[in-house]
Amino acid sequence: VGDVEMPIVILGDPAYPLMPWLMKPYTGALDSDKELFNYRLSKCRMVVECAFGRLKGRWRSLLTRSDLSQTNIPIVIAACCVLHNLCESKGETFMAGWEVEANRLAADYAQPDTRAIRRSQWDTLRIREALKASFQTDQGNQ
Repeated sequence: VGDVEMPIVILGDPAYPLMPWLMKPYTGALDSDKELFNYRLSKCRMVVECAFGRLKGRWRSLLTRSDLSQTNIPIVIAACCVLHNLCESKGETFMAGWEVEANRLAADYAQPDTRAIRRSQWDTLRIREALKASFQTDQGNQ
């Protein structure tokens, strides 16, 4: 975007550190550009959270401890994603209760502590600023 090389990023909430591979919203006093960035980032996160909620609902085994070897776990997760996408594209039944149950089960697992926040690096700030600038254009509006 512009003269900034744009990596693939994970979308995080404000509790996470801003990293070159982890985009998070702006905090504090926000101008309209930063508010728009946060709004668009939030919309993207909602889509991702909905997709993962459905994935976990359909494949609840993803919510439990696995006795597979570490080398096989990514293969199983990828297989669940592929099968899930096939089910979604074919309009297979998805029961609303599946997602509710998955969310209940997921709440039982402790999440990592995100308080150890590192200072943002200059390149990381440039990436977020470039994304923010692209959101102001018609291209970023898609």
